[in-house]
Amino acid sequence: MAAFCVGVTGGVASGKSEVTRQFQALGIVVADADLAARAAVAAGSAGLAEVVAEFGASVLDAQGALDRAAMRELVFGNDGARRRLEAIVHPRVRSMLLDQCANAPGPYAVAAIPLLAEGGGREAYPWLDRVLVVDVPVDIQQARVMRRDRIDGDLALRMIAAQATRGERLAIADDVIVNDGPIEALAAQVAALDRRYRALAANHTAD
Repeated sequence: MAAFCVGVTGGVASGKSEVTRQFQALGIVVADADLAARAAVAAGSAGLAEVVAEFGASVLDAQGALDRAAMRELVFGNDGARRRLEAIVHPRVRSMLLDQCANAPGPYAVAAIPLLAEGGGREAYPWLDRVLVVDVPVDIQQARVMRRDRIDGDLALRMIAAQATRGERLAIADDVIVNDGPIEALAAQVAALDRRYRALAANHTAD
């Protein structure tokens, strides 16, 4: 079991998915908040039943699963509805991530949490031993979002603005990867952090 856990976060198109993939390639278990969020409201789950009780059966599709498009439309621009949905989903996600990390084989585990800064930071995840932020300048981030999603610059900036700022993410960071270059440049940074985390985890276990 892993007694040491690293949270990885970053803004849209920062490269955090590639960073966590490289940790996986080094034999580290990655617990993914996005996958946990889907599991939290999977068909037949207690989480989905709570969503239906809160918002009504109109959020279900013909198969009885969550109609994500309908749910997005319901909470888009409605802070009260979004907070009610988050109150159902987020505690379940945190519980799943903690369980997956605690039971992961290996010296340490990684929790991939894209909205860590937005979702309460360290207060919401007190069991994280380190927080790694994958950081990128906004102009590069904008260009990547435009290229990835084939959208214009204004929409890309609105997507970026909807998330925490760089400063807010960096304020909760213990470690930072600046991903402003080619993808090949990530490997050395991830390898160096992997060595650091293995050493920290060994000391943590010894304590």
